[in-house]
Amino acid sequence: MKRKMPVLASVVALTMALTACGGASGTKESSSPAASAPAASAGASTAKDTITALLPPVSPNYQKTFEQMSKDFKALYPNLTLKIEPASWEDMKQKLDTQVNAGSPPDIAFGGSDGIPKYVQQGLLMDITDTATPEMINDYDKAPLDYMKNGKGLYGFPAYMEVHALGGNKEFLEKAGIDWKKVQTNGWTYDEFRQAIKKGVVTENGKTRYGFVFAVKGVAAVDYLGIMAKNAGMPNAFDKDLKYAYTSKNYLGLLKDLRQLIDDGSMPKELSSVDAGKRWNMFLTGQTMITGKGLAVFENSAKANNAKLKANDASAVKDSIPVDYVVLPAPTFQGAKQSAAAVVDGYMTFRGKKEPTAEHKANVVKAAYFLASGKNAATTNNDLFSAHITQSAKKAAESMKIERSPENVAAVEYMLKNATPARSDIPSELGAKAIKLETEVIVPKFQGLIAGEVTPEAMYEAVKTAAIAAFGADGVVKD
Repeated sequence: MKRKMPVLASVVALTMALTACGGASGTKESSSPAASAPAASAGASTAKDTITALLPPVSPNYQKTFEQMSKDFKALYPNLTLKIEPASWEDMKQKLDTQVNAGSPPDIAFGGSDGIPKYVQQGLLMDITDTATPEMINDYDKAPLDYMKNGKGLYGFPAYMEVHALGGNKEFLEKAGIDWKKVQTNGWTYDEFRQAIKKGVVTENGKTRYGFVFAVKGVAAVDYLGIMAKNAGMPNAFDKDLKYAYTSKNYLGLLKDLRQLIDDGSMPKELSSVDAGKRWNMFLTGQTMITGKGLAVFENSAKANNAKLKANDASAVKDSIPVDYVVLPAPTFQGAKQSAAAVVDGYMTFRGKKEPTAEHKANVVKAAYFLASGKNAATTNNDLFSAHITQSAKKAAESMKIERSPENVAAVEYMLKNATPARSDIPSELGAKAIKLETEVIVPKFQGLIAGEVTPEAMYEAVKTAAIAAFGADGVVKD
């Protein structure tokens, strides 16, 4: 999860599954081995070294474990120190970008794998292909590990592989006559989804419950558009021929469809002001039937709030109601097949302006693998209700019991089977240009579209013009 992801006020900090800057001085040496860890086979030096990590609240309880994780790492490698700087989801990206731009990033930072091309292009991500041991690599499922690659380089270890889905209130879905179990196993088209959320609009005592609410304020806007674009025949920003995909006619059709949901009254007209915290609050207080983006962890967070309500706990979300959370796939558009938005977040490995020593690089790899595998990964992924992606985490999780809806588990598995594959073939320079175009053109134009200030046609032309300027007339999709 998360991937990542993804934010938030205290309620969402419960749900989202996501001091040292510059720690990669690279002048230290590697550690003595610890027989219990595969990482221990790399290097036998006992020189002291410090590895820095910038980490957000990846799961509801993640940041509470920082002190223990540092102690466990020290116990495994007595000469090494893992120094963790906590960050909120709100300021994680800004902190990391500030440190990267200064040329002194942390050794490790948690973030979405989709950001790797940007940092590769800036020259401060550290390729660990020659340092990660076979034991580490073989511990991982192949699909999520591929997301941490760009070209031939490996730039860290994945924490989890999740899907960005939607989430529904079981009671409201059933009152609207929606066969949510069928949707979980077969998916739904845009037309089916549009009609379903129309049925979910209810006005009671002068208050409106919407059929669908998605967080779109700030950086969350691109999540909404990106998730839906994958299901509109554009699983990536580039097609298999490395042509920029969002100049396709499907993109214009998608923009029209997303605006239509607001014009229908199925989504609030003030949607542009809904951030992730407000979105989740609206869901828990019964102001919407379906919410997005949804991660498996939301089931856990809803259950936690339900328990507080039952116990008359004052810390339950104000005016909230009991909710049975149902995982739902995003709809498909323009006749496209389902391509669930896979999210692989992980521990990216950075270097400073100076080339790190081989010893320090090995220590950074040990720390990144330590965070991303075994007990640490099992604990975090169980907290997120995410599937385990390493053999070591699966083993550690055997003794950890969690309660999940079997229907939701099956729904996530169904979406993962139809998830967008990794595209490590996209050159970093193209990926970086796409991120720049997204930041400077797509996000502000889409926010304008949601607010009713920009038409779908105007946004499409703006994106098309910027894409041709960035990639050339022959570097974009024409259909």
